Amino acid sequence: MTDAQDTAADVSLRTPGGAPPDDGGSSAAEAPIPLLEPREGIPPVIADEDALAEVIAAFAAGSGPVAVDAERASGYRYGQRAYLVQLRREGAGTALIDPVACPDLSGLGAALSGVEWVLHAATQDLPCLREIGMMPTSLFDTELAGRLAGFPRVGLGAMVEGVLGFVLEKGHSAVDWSTRPLPEPWLRYAALDVELLVDLRDALEKELDRQGKLEWAHQEFAAIAAAPPAEPRKDPWRRTSGMHKVRRRRQLAVVRELWQTRDRIAQRRDVSPGKVLSDAAIVEAALALPANTQALAALNGYGHRMGRRQLEQWQAAVERAKALTEQQLPAPGQPVTGPPPPRAWADKDPAAAARLSAARAAVSALAERLNMPQENLITPDTVRRVCWEPPQVVDAETVGSALAGFGARPWQVEQVTPVLVAALSA
Repeated sequence: MTDAQDTAADVSLRTPGGAPPDDGGSSAAEAPIPLLEPREGIPPVIADEDALAEVIAAFAAGSGPVAVDAERASGYRYGQRAYLVQLRREGAGTALIDPVACPDLSGLGAALSGVEWVLHAATQDLPCLREIGMMPTSLFDTELAGRLAGFPRVGLGAMVEGVLGFVLEKGHSAVDWSTRPLPEPWLRYAALDVELLVDLRDALEKELDRQGKLEWAHQEFAAIAAAPPAEPRKDPWRRTSGMHKVRRRRQLAVVRELWQTRDRIAQRRDVSPGKVLSDAAIVEAALALPANTQALAALNGYGHRMGRRQLEQWQAAVERAKALTEQQLPAPGQPVTGPPPPRAWADKDPAAAARLSAARAAVSALAERLNMPQENLITPDTVRRVCWEPPQVVDAETVGSALAGFGARPWQVEQVTPVLVAALSA
């Protein structure tokens, strides 16, 4: 048994690198200190190739890990592109780069190849960084590290306060980062986001090592760095909020047509799709199947503020769906590639339902002993797949092989295999 398995009871340390606080509060004995200004002040925004070349040279000559962050304009613009990139490295200071003015940062990415990148919630930022030519060869994710270490709150502000004893101002996290020029308070906030990221990384590394989980974290970080870009989502229109109300295939077709029309308009105008037409309005039209623009205008989301041309384009989408043949209508649901939903297991396969119940209880108990969220110990989907179609011979070798086949890391296989063997055998 490692220290990780009884760390929940050990909260004696309350200094940087100490044990996760029980209550999510500061781990420092003193009141947390507001962090109001970057150490070297707010750096100028890099917005031309000459200034970018100087930053690349400075960061290539720096030492140690590099803190990296990116700001997007979610809810304002179409897509998830980066509108500001922040970096900090020992010997180079902090840099704020405008990826609109400097859209190709592959030179910076190459200069930092082989350097450990420190990110918070890396999977959120890596897609937009990849678009501008930046991809780490190795990384340290401070949010994931916090999860593995058992911290109850793993947002950047909570982690910096709980581990380092500083308070970050978080008032600008949801602003429109596509705004130009960026206001000074926003730039201060952006610079402070990377100010202590390497310090946080160092403290969390010590804590993970103390708990016997550092190698686990390294395996997780390596998996994130090596992961290929996500495949485009199949039938993304099916994720429209409120879809559970839509039952008939003709209504599904209306959702699809309105969603696709909205997406084209949003992409052309470079605005968030929700600013073009809400999900609620799409579902309203699908359920009502309006006969004309007058009927459409009477529905929620298509009121008096919407012009005639807009009403006509939405009604045209409804009419296209109405004109489809039965063969052209979308299927009621997406093809299921894995096990059925767990709620159906009791009817379809009672033995599998019993295995799943036992496995869930065992994994939950193990996650509690290890002081980490269940989903970080092993994904629920992996547990379902193993329980739905277990190996013909249930033992440590076959179950471990099955877990690895579904993408479990070696540390997860080592920890989870014994409890799953017991659950499947019962």
